[in-house]
Amino acid sequence: MTEPNSPVVSTNFIQAIINDDKKNNKHDGRVQTRFPPEPNGYLHIGHAKSICLNFGIAVQNGGLCNLRFDDTNPTKEDVEYVDSIQEDVHWLGFDWGDRRHYASDYFPQIYEYAVQLIELGKAYVCDLTPQEMREYRGTLTEPGKESPYRNRSIEENLDLFTRMKNGEFPDGARVLRAKIDMASPNLNMRDPVLYRIMKSEHHRTGNEWCIYPMYDYAHPISDSIENITHSICTLEFEDHRPLYDWTLETLGIFRSQQIEFARLNLTNTIMSKRFLRQLVEQGRVSSWDDPRMPTISGLRRRGYTPEAVRDFCERIGVAKANSVVDISLLEHCIREDLNNRGRRVMAVLRPLKVVIDNYPAGQTEWLDAENHPEHPEMGSRKLPFGRELYIEQEDFMEVPPKKFFRLTPGQEVRLKHAYIIKCESVVKDASGRVTEVHCTYDPETKSGGSQSGRKVKGTLHWVSAPHAIAAEVRLYDYLLVDDKTEETEQTDFIARLNPNSMEKLTTCMVEENLAQATVSDRFQFLRQGYFCLDSRDSKPGALVFNRIVGLKDSWVKEQQKA
Repeated sequence: MTEPNSPVVSTNFIQAIINDDKKNNKHDGRVQTRFPPEPNGYLHIGHAKSICLNFGIAVQNGGLCNLRFDDTNPTKEDVEYVDSIQEDVHWLGFDWGDRRHYASDYFPQIYEYAVQLIELGKAYVCDLTPQEMREYRGTLTEPGKESPYRNRSIEENLDLFTRMKNGEFPDGARVLRAKIDMASPNLNMRDPVLYRIMKSEHHRTGNEWCIYPMYDYAHPISDSIENITHSICTLEFEDHRPLYDWTLETLGIFRSQQIEFARLNLTNTIMSKRFLRQLVEQGRVSSWDDPRMPTISGLRRRGYTPEAVRDFCERIGVAKANSVVDISLLEHCIREDLNNRGRRVMAVLRPLKVVIDNYPAGQTEWLDAENHPEHPEMGSRKLPFGRELYIEQEDFMEVPPKKFFRLTPGQEVRLKHAYIIKCESVVKDASGRVTEVHCTYDPETKSGGSQSGRKVKGTLHWVSAPHAIAAEVRLYDYLLVDDKTEETEQTDFIARLNPNSMEKLTTCMVEENLAQATVSDRFQFLRQGYFCLDSRDSKPGALVFNRIVGLKDSWVKEQQKA
């Protein structure tokens, strides 16, 4: 197992349970966890919390963590998802060694355990339709009714279950149900379905099986087979724990312990894999790794680092009760990480041409610029400076408001790493739009020179017009326009999608040094935010940059208010 640089798991209620187990020598003090994703989509930031917790608990306790694919529903699963999940776990800094498993590995054994339950009189084949089963199930205040097929003989149930396995019945014709208690206050214990007929090709077992176990039945058995000591899952499975325990106890096999923790709810973020799949299938985003998506692959493509994601998972902690985390904390974690590692460069996103009339035509001067003001060990670079430059359109106003300290007629500003310039005149097009600003510069004010101390109130970033490289820059916003977190059947989350979640700027100009950028590099575009190359769309000679996060840190401000 690869242990990340920073610990992910500290003392929490799960660790307290493990401490007691080790103190009492339960399982001989052994700790073994598992991360059990269903390969029916890409993992998201909520799964990152579970990955960090399960693998982190194992690291902290000298134990092991398995990766197991819950591949019990072939109609929704794909090898593409299996591959992406493995990439995500590795990217976060964890490894499962030789412990990659699949629920499908255990299909023969899970089937034999079902036969055993029938022989014990604890399971039966039921012919009720799904609608009838719902009607027989009862409600939270009324007990359910027993199926008319509940008291079939063991011999008849064994025969029917064998014929289900052999493919003699159509999809949905029959199911195998546990025989527990139709009057239980827990609806999950009212004779839950264990197996259903599903004549679909499986991505690993092909057409070997036409019946597949339900998750609530396969999961405890898989845990038991792998000798998992602590089966950590999210809070929505708390009501399923009695069935988990019933399955293991009735079969008399190794008793894994299920422990529930609160899932991650994040503001402005879709946390349902089903709804994320809907966005992809409807073409509302480009792919599962669209940088607007909260998938781990989307965060990776956008420029997030594994260190920042692990830091976020550690900061939010592990709780027993559901709560909501402000997305600004996630942004704070990546901003804090990139502040240290991001090289400073200059990029003009909406260019406005500047001509310095008193600078020698055809002359190029090479200026020194540090790569990081707080980390001299990161070195410096040379910037070309000449008569024609680009600045941001928003950094010039012909008729400025009060306290506008950027470029305006008759006003001076400093160009970062260069000189003080003064606006003398403008050129406009037929519509009256300013297309060019003419300035003069003070040659005695070169940054770092003996006369560079003259103060002006504004400092602008810029790029040399003859040397700058054209690039596309993509600015991202939240997928949801409000900070609600739960998407339900009653809530039309499509109506809450942000129509301005991505803005493409296609006329940007960036430093020529960025021609050598790689997808692993992270940059701070001065005054703009943190950026990286898009790993899918950027190509040599056609650079595409994603804004990872802006410079403004709202989370810190909120903490200061508190």
